Amino acid sequence: MNRSAPPFTVDPKDRELFRQTVGAVKLLRCDRVDPALSHPAPIPRFTQADEQQVLADMISDYFEPADLETGEELYYRREGVQQAVLRKLRRGHFRVGTALDLHGMTVATAKEALTTFLHHVRREHIHCVRIIHGKGNGSRHRGPVLKQKVNHWLRQRDEVLAFCSAPAMDGGTGAVYVLLRRV
Repeated sequence: MNRSAPPFTVDPKDRELFRQTVGAVKLLRCDRVDPALSHPAPIPRFTQADEQQVLADMISDYFEPADLETGEELYYRREGVQQAVLRKLRRGHFRVGTALDLHGMTVATAKEALTTFLHHVRREHIHCVRIIHGKGNGSRHRGPVLKQKVNHWLRQRDEVLAFCSAPAMDGGTGAVYVLLRRV
């Protein structure tokens, strides 16, 4: 084998024979490749059913007035959460990511709005929120209905680590700061 010859020389007779055998060739000018068919993402049916069940009965209407702290101020911390964390929350040391205003809503509407709101903030990875429930001035002799309901509903939620009445500048006893578990 001669090392000085180019490695891919084609005999002109071979080239002519190939052209006769193949025939006329049309150059294609397409640089696109059709993507392979991808399978659609699976539908998390059990997760969806669980979330619907949460909307339906995780937050029950049952309320025990004895559970409400004496006085107007609300506060709660889940077992295992340090008292210092609740103290910082009460002083407003956590950045409030967003707020929900329940003023003027019926109990059923407020319950659904609260559940949807908490689901949304968990997806957005927001860890501290403010919920405005009002002071119950429009409830006449019944007292603050939504305030009592929010107190009860928040205690039922696993993602709620602590909550307390907001400082006066953020609604005072008509609103609560809520600290949520990190996802």
